[in-house]
Parts: sequence; structure tokens; C-alpha cells
Amino acid sequence: MLKRGTGRAEALRDKINKANAVRARVLDEVKFFRSWAQNPLRTGAVTPSGPELAAKMASYLAPRPHSRVVELGPGTGVVTKALFDRGFSHQNLNLIEYSPDFCDLLSLRYPGLPIVQGDAYALRTSLSEQGGFLSDEEDDAHSLDGIVSSLPLLTRPEPARRALLKEAFELLKPGAPFIQFSYGLVAPVKPESRAISVYSSEWIWKNLPPARVWVYRKGY
Repeated sequence: MLKRGTGRAEALRDKINKANAVRARVLDEVKFFRSWAQNPLRTGAVTPSGPELAAKMASYLAPRPHSRVVELGPGTGVVTKALFDRGFSHQNLNLIEYSPDFCDLLSLRYPGLPIVQGDAYALRTSLSEQGGFLSDEEDDAHSLDGIVSSLPLLTRPEPARRALLKEAFELLKPGAPFIQFSYGLVAPVKPESRAISVYSSEWIWKNLPPARVWVYRKGY
């Protein structure tokens, strides 16, 4: 009788946990949609990335004790969670988010995680002047192990996208990845140099809309 009661309690807790997860997902989608409605060019997508897409993005990074990874445009933190699930810690990550509302949400969801409210298209400035990973001496050093971006790159003109990628590679270690997703058939940024390679994942059909991941690397 006791075992039956324990089983029912566990089943009830499982149902409650699933219901809470669905509720949290819905609330995130509402917040994301409001952000998109206020500034569609800044937000880009109407809904947050799905967990499968986030996991795929995180899979291209290998956590190490002293890894330094920057996430651009984390939004509601779906990719951030995937990075934690991958094994990264608060000490490994730094987030740059433009929206103050998303910054507040991320601070509540991930207490103690370094979050910079700033412009990812001014990457070095946001990291060095607003409490990010970089000190003045490290501004031009190749010191980052990866950059993960959920920015809506295709809402920006090609020169702005290329400038972002150029600045990213000035901060990344040789061969370290710049990871970006998109919904398009072609790479969101066309490499200007043969030294830059770009790889695309398979389509993530469970994401809405379907998307794939682009991984840029530069040798030196």
C-alpha cells in the first residue's frame, strides 16, 4: 500500500514538473513575442530557439576548466541552459544582451552569471568597458574559446555582419568557433578570406521554424 502511494506521489510530481516546464516555455514565448513586436529588427525571431537547436549549438564547444565563451543575444536563455547542460559554468560564460527586459529575466534565471547589457555589434567595447571578460591589456588578444550567437544577423546589412565576424575573430583563439544559427539556405555571413572556413549542420526540423547551425573558424 505504501509503495502504491509513493508511486502515485511521484507520478503527481512528474506531472506538476512537466506542467511547470510547459508554463515556463509559454511565458518565454509571450515575452519573446512582446520583444519582437516592440523591435522586430532587434529581436528577429518571433519565438525563442528550441532546445534541440540550442543543444546542437552547444555541441560544437568542449568545456574545459578555464574556457572563456561569450554568448551573443541570449534572449530568454535557451542556449544558455544548453551551455550549462554541456558542462560550462558561470566562470566560463559571459552574455551580451541588448534588451534590458531580457537582461532582467536572465539575471533572475541565472543568478551570478555575468550579463552585459550592450551592443553585440560593438563586441570589444561591450566586453571590455562593461565588466566583461576582457581587460584593457587583453582587448586585442586572441583569448576566447568560442562565441555563440543567436543574433538575427540577416536583419543587418552585409557590411555590419562582416564587421562583427571580423571583430569576433580578433578575440577568438586560432581555430576557435563562431557559432550562429539561421533559417536560410546559405551562410548568414559570406567569408571574405580563404582562411575562414564555414560548416553547416543538418536541418533541425524540430525547431520552429526549422533552422541549422553555421560554424565559422579561422586559422592563423
